[in-house]
Amino acid sequence: MTTCIQTTSENSDFQQLVKLLDAYLAEKDGNEHAFYAQYNKTDDIKQVIVAYRDDVPVGCGAIKAFSAQAMEVKRMYVKPEHRGQGIASLVLTELESWAKLLGYEKCLLETGKRQQEAVALYQKNGYQIIPNYGQYIGVDNSVCFEKILM
Repeated sequence: MTTCIQTTSENSDFQQLVKLLDAYLAEKDGNEHAFYAQYNKTDDIKQVIVAYRDDVPVGCGAIKAFSAQAMEVKRMYVKPEHRGQGIASLVLTELESWAKLLGYEKCLLETGKRQQEAVALYQKNGYQIIPNYGQYIGVDNSVCFEKILM
């Protein structure tokens, strides 16, 4: 059974999952990793979801305020041996619900074109491709998404 908890970036299970995520991204991003890493700090994130399967942390995600209307989805990760089981969609849904509860109208995010599984996840969950925003403008490997929260 998969369960989720709401927590903050201080959660030790979240911190361990983020270490795995960073190692995965360093491999995928290659020499572009330093550019992306500077925007993926977890200090002081107040809205974090950690997913557990039989009390073992298997996935995570976070949101942080991007604007008065939008939350940005950050640090989405599921351990490889637990992928394909709906955990990422569950975490994403929990994050969207939390954002909506906090009064935000939409979620947006950036992922890399090389992370084809992530691109498929966001499209499957109703995210639409938007022009690259902020620091991702003009970055070839970046693809940005947005979802209006109903």
